[in-house]
Amino acid sequence: MTDTATAEEGMPAIEDFAALLDESYGASDSLEGTVIKGTVINIENDLAIIDVGLKSEGRIPLKEFAAPGQDAELSIGDTVEVFLERIENSAGEAVLSRDKARREEAWEKLEVAFDKNERVEGIIFGRVKGGFTVDLSGAVAFLPGSQVDVRPVRDIGPLRGIPQPFQILKMDRRRGNIVVSRRAVLEESRAEARSELIGTLEEGQTLEGVVKNITDYGAFVDLGGVDGLLHVTDIAWRRVNHPSEALTIGETVKVQVIRLNKETQRISLGMKQLEEDPWEALEAKYPVGAKFT
Repeated sequence: MTDTATAEEGMPAIEDFAALLDESYGASDSLEGTVIKGTVINIENDLAIIDVGLKSEGRIPLKEFAAPGQDAELSIGDTVEVFLERIENSAGEAVLSRDKARREEAWEKLEVAFDKNERVEGIIFGRVKGGFTVDLSGAVAFLPGSQVDVRPVRDIGPLRGIPQPFQILKMDRRRGNIVVSRRAVLEESRAEARSELIGTLEEGQTLEGVVKNITDYGAFVDLGGVDGLLHVTDIAWRRVNHPSEALTIGETVKVQVIRLNKETQRISLGMKQLEEDPWEALEAKYPVGAKFT
């Protein structure tokens, strides 16, 4: 047997080399564009060195492991999930992203919440034209200015950086767009509180409330989550031409529930009912038919 034959017998065929290469690199290629697990093997300055089981490690800025406005809590040996953009770049390193991994994870959970009409937790962290940006555990959503609160908010500072519930109004994964509302959550909570409060009310009950608004025909009084109408004719026994003659916005008043419809949640209030009717007092003092001397 020749040397050539001996060499050929001890080496795999060209087709076998191709199979080995596919086995070694094909599986890795299929990982590009997916979320994989890695281990933090070192931290250098503001970079985390991540081993994801490929022939080279990747580097990710520490800020990608931190929530908006917070420091990263990361240690050597931690297992993290990262997004593999490329197996190898021009420097021979794996191209990894924690931000994209969080975004992928978040989108999957958000789509489930959107389909079930469930609330999601987020953090307001920035301002953009027409509204604000909200971090939903990695996915960035748009919060329109009109959806911040049930009333206009001049200073949103106290709401920044605080985890709070939001309702997803719209989402388009292909375009990467999410629109959320904080106002919808507040309105729903107020509706629940209003129904609960109305369930405890009874006609004839005396309450304290705050004058919320004044109109020509009366005033709306906030009873602690639900408004009642105090008609101008029920403010006082004396003639009141306009509610502003007797009331001011923000004033705390004592009122009585004089009519209540729990189905429509309409509440009629009175102030004069808490006072003695001067006509009855006059009639008691001067009975009909009495002779005056």
